[in-house]
Amino acid sequence: MLNPTEEVLAEAPPPTRGGGAVRYVLTKIGGALLSFAMVIVLGFLLFRALPGDPVQTMTRGRPATPEMMARLEHKLGLDLPLWQQFWKYLGGLLHGDMGDSYFYNVPVLQKIGERLWPTVLLVGVSTVIAVALGLWLGTRSGWRRGSRFDRVSTGVALTLWSTPTFWLGMLLMAATTGLFPTAGIVYTDTPDDFFSQALDIAHHMVLPTITLVAVTYAQYQLVMRSSLIEEAGADYLTTARAKGLRDDVVRRRHAVPNALLPTVTLVFLHLGMVIAGAISVETVFSWPGLGLLTYDALRVGDLPLLQGTFVVLAGAVIFMNTLADFLYRVLDPRVRAS
Repeated sequence: MLNPTEEVLAEAPPPTRGGGAVRYVLTKIGGALLSFAMVIVLGFLLFRALPGDPVQTMTRGRPATPEMMARLEHKLGLDLPLWQQFWKYLGGLLHGDMGDSYFYNVPVLQKIGERLWPTVLLVGVSTVIAVALGLWLGTRSGWRRGSRFDRVSTGVALTLWSTPTFWLGMLLMAATTGLFPTAGIVYTDTPDDFFSQALDIAHHMVLPTITLVAVTYAQYQLVMRSSLIEEAGADYLTTARAKGLRDDVVRRRHAVPNALLPTVTLVFLHLGMVIAGAISVETVFSWPGLGLLTYDALRVGDLPLLQGTFVVLAGAVIFMNTLADFLYRVLDPRVRAS
């Protein structure tokens, strides 16, 4: 005999998995949009709180009267109250207009578009190499925990992970003097054919790529190592060994696929951080990407360009974090069932 509460619960339809998935997606997208809105507000206020006057920076070294500086300030809209400046900026942003760069005198979106592909190229190549290296080292050090290979590879990874990026870049420049280019993306006298251009770009990419790989692969290695160590004592691996499978087969077919989940999600979660963290690498090697553009804009006080690069870089981090959440739900059945 059921009590009234149990009768109501028994008659209620079972929850649908589709509804939970839709709610999960909408919640993550809503959180991402809220974070992006906070980035826009923070970026606007943060750069206006920095010391210095953009007008004085732009007219430095040039004969400019106070009247000329006042007209320039009015033309740039810097004489408006802060709230009016924000609404003007927000209105333009909603229409796809980030304003014009003070220093380059071109639309901010145009300048960002020109510098986007070098950053994507550098970060993309570095990420592929770092992931492959980190997974390979993490798998072998985790499977042979406590071995000499494990101790050496883990020690090197921890050392490189704690090394400042700019310092490592300058150290590589000093150690390889004359072997690789240390600035730019191509030589000015390189022929215009595709093969010569590709070789020249690859030659210029060697040092910045090594620097970016050295400070990012360690995270993938350590996470993969930790995940594999947790899987090493699982019952299904004992069963696989009891069936007579070789140790290499047990590792490759059973342990590694289950240990990959945290590392794969970390790759997407960390990719946005790598894009934002390329600023120091691009600055050290004068790589003409978004990182160097951000540094130049900060140096000359170019507020529209600073705001634009900040929104793009922060937006990349938010997008990759949201994508990592979706990927984790797809890969992990325990999350889908929740």
